[in-house]
Amino acid sequence: MNYDIIILGSGPGGYVAAIRASQLGKKVAVVEKAELGGICLNWGCIPTKSLLKSAQIFDYLKHAADYGIEISGETKADFTKIIQRSRGVAEGMSKGIQYLFKKNNIEVITGFGKIIDNKTVEVENNGQKANYSAENIIIATGARSKELPGLKQDGKNIIGYREALTLSQQPKTMLVVGSGAIGTELAFFYNSIGTKVTIVEFLPNIVPLEDEEVSKQLARSLKKAGIEIITEASVESVEIIDGKCKSKVNTKKGEIFIETDIVLSAVGITPNLENIGLEENKIVIEKGKIKVDDFYQTNVSGIYAIGDIVHGPALAHVASAEGIICVEKIAGLNPHPLNYERIPGCIYTSPEVASVGMTEKHAIEKGLEIKVGKFPYTASGKASAAGAKDGFVKLIFDAKYGELLGAHLIGANVTEMIAEMVVAMNLETTGHELIKSVHPHPTMSEAIMEAAAAAYGEVIHI
Repeated sequence: MNYDIIILGSGPGGYVAAIRASQLGKKVAVVEKAELGGICLNWGCIPTKSLLKSAQIFDYLKHAADYGIEISGETKADFTKIIQRSRGVAEGMSKGIQYLFKKNNIEVITGFGKIIDNKTVEVENNGQKANYSAENIIIATGARSKELPGLKQDGKNIIGYREALTLSQQPKTMLVVGSGAIGTELAFFYNSIGTKVTIVEFLPNIVPLEDEEVSKQLARSLKKAGIEIITEASVESVEIIDGKCKSKVNTKKGEIFIETDIVLSAVGITPNLENIGLEENKIVIEKGKIKVDDFYQTNVSGIYAIGDIVHGPALAHVASAEGIICVEKIAGLNPHPLNYERIPGCIYTSPEVASVGMTEKHAIEKGLEIKVGKFPYTASGKASAAGAKDGFVKLIFDAKYGELLGAHLIGANVTEMIAEMVVAMNLETTGHELIKSVHPHPTMSEAIMEAAAAAYGEVIHI
């Protein structure tokens, strides 16, 4: 069977590339060994957000009296039903991909795909192998939970994010190793429903890729919620004794031992590159990822790669953008290369975190003269009314030209607000243009206008 494009993997890179290719008149097949939608829809972004929504609802109920509402009787979190709801949401999204594939005449080939040459993919399913040919092949195989040498996951006591989404019973205590988006989100969820959570982070600040002020604010908020945070520390080993995890942790104050029901390893991800034909086809790997050009072609003509397996932020929306650029280039269009300096990142804890562009530290290290504006949620009428005063908006501008260089937000709803900042940066918007763009009142987004005004000494409400 001949196709214009065969895609290995149906995650947010693969399925979006497939649909865009079909829109451009290409005959497309997607090879998938598991659920349609990949990790994001089934074991990552979507089910995690479902858990976090349940945690948010539970938190509202626990603090209903703060809003003048009385609830009689004890409020309980039913862990099993929360997990079941999350799985139902994920399954519904996966079925949505099935519908989109059918609508766009995309064929799904079930099984494990391996590249034979730049025109041929072998698919193995239940011991049976079949070859499929295509003019172009896109690798979009994604990634899995990274394992550290001293922290081997057994799926029961020492787990990754996948198991954390489907535990049969709620642990009383949990140690989370790593404080990136995955670690902090799952730590927040489990803490919210009553698990005693400790986070161990190797670097000086949690969410270490974020602006330092944001990291410190999130740490304060999580500690206030009851999460213990140990930074500049590493888990050296975990011993299982009578079903409990005894973790040896090296800290700046010395060695300590922490006993918990579960250890969640959230130290990053590992690209899925094994046994897919890279070595046999001499496809170049650089620092553990596939090397590609600006339009995602590898060193082998007709073979492309997108998503977590190539260099760049390992984010679902990045994979989708890369997939669209890749197939548009294949189709003979003239897409612009993706600007990785303007990729938004979001963390869905409470308060939320969202950012794009340079941090203040990076701008200073680059020798740029900058103006920084900051507006606290404590001065926001909408945040006060919502009972969500933790957070702020911080904007960084080039002092000479006024161009927005970075935006760093922490607080309620900021994951919805960050898109305005991405558009502003793409349009090379200046601080004064943001100040003069009337924002509706009362909204959280007013903080963006006020932060811009603060950078230029024009802020009204602080």
